[in-house]
Amino acid sequence: MLYFDKLQVLSFSFHDRVHTGQLMSRGLSDIEGVRMFVQSGLVQIVRVVVVIVAAGIFMAQIDWQLALLSLGFVPFMVYRSAKLRLQLRTTWRKIQDALGDLTTTMQENLAGVRVVRAFSAQKFEEAKFDVTAKEVVELRMSAARTHARGGGVISFAFLVAWAVVLWVGGEKVISGELTEGELTQFFFYLALLRFPVRMIIMIINSTARASSAGGRIFEVLDIPSEIDDEPSSKPLQITEGVLKFDNVSFSYGDAPALSGISFEARKDHTIGIVGAPGSGKSSITNLIPRFYDPTVGTVSIDGIDLKTATVLSIRSAIGLVEQDPFLFDGSIRDNIRYGDIDASDEKVEAAARIAQIHDFIDGLPEGYDTELGERGVGLSGGQRQRVAIARTLLTDSPILVLDDSTSSVDAGTDARIRQALSELTKGQTTIIIAHRLGSLQHADEILVLDNGKVVERGSHDDLLAQDGHYKHLWDIQRGRGVEESE
Repeated sequence: MLYFDKLQVLSFSFHDRVHTGQLMSRGLSDIEGVRMFVQSGLVQIVRVVVVIVAAGIFMAQIDWQLALLSLGFVPFMVYRSAKLRLQLRTTWRKIQDALGDLTTTMQENLAGVRVVRAFSAQKFEEAKFDVTAKEVVELRMSAARTHARGGGVISFAFLVAWAVVLWVGGEKVISGELTEGELTQFFFYLALLRFPVRMIIMIINSTARASSAGGRIFEVLDIPSEIDDEPSSKPLQITEGVLKFDNVSFSYGDAPALSGISFEARKDHTIGIVGAPGSGKSSITNLIPRFYDPTVGTVSIDGIDLKTATVLSIRSAIGLVEQDPFLFDGSIRDNIRYGDIDASDEKVEAAARIAQIHDFIDGLPEGYDTELGERGVGLSGGQRQRVAIARTLLTDSPILVLDDSTSSVDAGTDARIRQALSELTKGQTTIIIAHRLGSLQHADEILVLDNGKVVERGSHDDLLAQDGHYKHLWDIQRGRGVEESE
């Protein structure tokens, strides 16, 4: 649970850098390796120590010199075990990294199975998987060989100790220092050490695996989240719903995305944002709920810098619909209700009506209880977007952000959704990012982005009069019939 909980709070920049397969491998294979060691390895270590100490005491009571000879191999065993553990730990780390790569390959293949088959790339994917799988097998064989060699040396050392005791003990019996019975009893206790010797060889491998697995897990647990609450952070209390970007610049690593962005959106006020792909529209979307922090400048709500507010309160105040929405494996009802777990069926259906998806759902054999496949398989892109809109409407957030949320629906449906939203969003602050410019005709202000900068701003009519970027985009879309609903 600790590992899973950590993944929930790590910043989006972390998830941008790390492959999902590597995180899954840590959460499954590595945790299982640690669990096996904790459940059985620690118990076996205690048993080994108890048996060695007890046998040593009993042997010393019979003959302390023979006892020292018998246990003389223990320091060598400890040294050899430590060296073997380090060797195996390095190998197991490589194995676990390779397993992560293998999981990533499989996860990407399954997620993109339609693309793979569309391009008849099954053989290519099989070859790619085979390379990684062979690497895992070779590394496991290497670990097995290292383990076998090290274990053989330890077993041989024990046999040497046994032979020395037999030789010296035999001389003691001949000289009368020991009786045959005492020597036999001594060898009985010495035979008890065969169990801990065998167990030590097994424990070394288990410890090496758990050690490398634990290291990989703690690499994630020890990462500080770039987006986190400060001790002085306070819950965000929204009264006016004024969202403000003040000279905001932002970069993904070394790649600049936004430069000098400033605007203000208020309650009952709609800001539209347009621009070519890569112009920075979605970067603005990511900054509003504080998925990322700006590199320069501030993003504030009601004059409160979002960096000083608790993350939970910020995201609870913002309803977000993304261009490519994610739907969970479950019923349509449960997916919509994700916006408000306690919402009644009536509220769920009301949100679906506003999102123009109710009639479609109602026509399904199982209606709202229809089970969706993974990621909403079974629904078209437009249907998934409308379910996501309904889900966000249930949050009843004072700030609503629609990131090209109707890009996959036809123009007529888009117009009906906008009309319904215009009534529902009264009293809300609304940000609409759209490719279809007709969706923004009634926005209070439209920002036109180009290369991360605001190059034009104004109402729809004002921008057409400027005869600039916006007018150019408008003419292109009109010429291609994108605004066919008008």
